Amino acid sequence: MNTKPLKSIIKVKKEDQHIPPIAGFVFAIILIGSIKVALLLDSMRMSDLVIGTTVLALAGIATYFLFAIKVASQWEKVIVLRLGKFTGLRGPGLFWIIPIVDTAVLWVDHRVAVTSFSAEKTLTKDTVPVDVDAVLFWVVWDAEKAALEVTDYNSAISWAAQTALREIIGQMSLADILIGRGKMDADLQKIIDERTTPWGVTVQSVEIRDVIIPPDLENAMSRQAQAERERQSRVILGESEQQIAASFAEASKAYINNPTALHLRAMNMLFEGLKEKGALVIVPSSAVDSMNLGGLSGMVALAQNNMPKEEK
Repeated sequence: MNTKPLKSIIKVKKEDQHIPPIAGFVFAIILIGSIKVALLLDSMRMSDLVIGTTVLALAGIATYFLFAIKVASQWEKVIVLRLGKFTGLRGPGLFWIIPIVDTAVLWVDHRVAVTSFSAEKTLTKDTVPVDVDAVLFWVVWDAEKAALEVTDYNSAISWAAQTALREIIGQMSLADILIGRGKMDADLQKIIDERTTPWGVTVQSVEIRDVIIPPDLENAMSRQAQAERERQSRVILGESEQQIAASFAEASKAYINNPTALHLRAMNMLFEGLKEKGALVIVPSSAVDSMNLGGLSGMVALAQNNMPKEEK
């Protein structure tokens, strides 16, 4: 059984460590201004204490703006804690926090996420081991629940999807899995969505990508399908023979009480067979005696010999 952790294409972004460009810009402006103020105070012959105090105050303000300004992307919501307690969501766009007191602990992505998951060597209802690969499309609709109700909703969704897939496979036979992927997708979506809704996550769709069966079983199924096609072809051939026999039986009724018509039909058939140059027709001896086909064939052969030869 595969117990490796699953990975999602969209990763959870925890506590933003980078400094937004606008915060760095404000910090640089205030720092440059503090230097100019210090030079101005020095030119006014202010005391070193006043100059130092002013510079420290401006540097503190610059540092505050450096860590207080945050920027969230259009698709993000930010979880902000104040002294460890949830205070609300911030973003998208520019927002402020109080350094040291406030912490932006989690940046939740509201775009559709894609997670691939699989179930390896899982037994079906008829005890056939199969490997199934699937893709899950989901989205966070409540960032607060996603942050507060589950430790890592990204991993939780992946494991919930894999568990649901194993559960569904155990309830279906191999034939149902191979021909009923649509129903399997719908059942998976329903089960996973019920488990993830309390976390503020909704499942948009589930798609089964591939179903892999053991090679020996695949060869056996191929031979079975070939044998079934051979059986069907033999059945169709037998039905065709029955239809042909029935047609001949129906046609023979016209000649039962009319030997002259039967004789003329035999003459026509013999003529059609012998009119081609070099043709050979084999008929039963009983037909030759009863229908006078011997004399008729001699007449046809004589007529062919007397026909003018084609110019080369």
